[in-house]
Amino acid sequence: MRFTISLCLFVLFLSCKEKTTTPRVEVISVQEMKEILKEESVQLIDVRTRNEYATNHIKNAKNIVYQGDDWEDQVAKLDKEKPVYVYCQKGGRSAKCASLLEKAGFEKVYDLNGGISQWIAEGNAVE
Repeated sequence: MRFTISLCLFVLFLSCKEKTTTPRVEVISVQEMKEILKEESVQLIDVRTRNEYATNHIKNAKNIVYQGDDWEDQVAKLDKEKPVYVYCQKGGRSAKCASLLEKAGFEKVYDLNGGISQWIAEGNAVE
């Protein structure tokens, strides 16, 4: 009887313990982004304004403007089960967007450290 009560209390304790989760947002380097972009069908999002995107962007990046009128509609078209990679000019807006994507249920979000400015500073091509 004592064993059964102890076992029940132990199970109850474990079930009440706060579950830890793996962070779904990870900041990555330019080198890591270069390796990732070698793969096909990467969900790469440039969150800068349309004018900034038109000036230059990383090849195959889709422009979904942070705080744009169609942000939610465009994000809804992405696959939440596949990783999504975001960048902006220097990293501020993409960090906010990465957090929004995490809250929206995306399983894994990667944010380019230093944004497209760092990408260009390290000699990488833009369109």
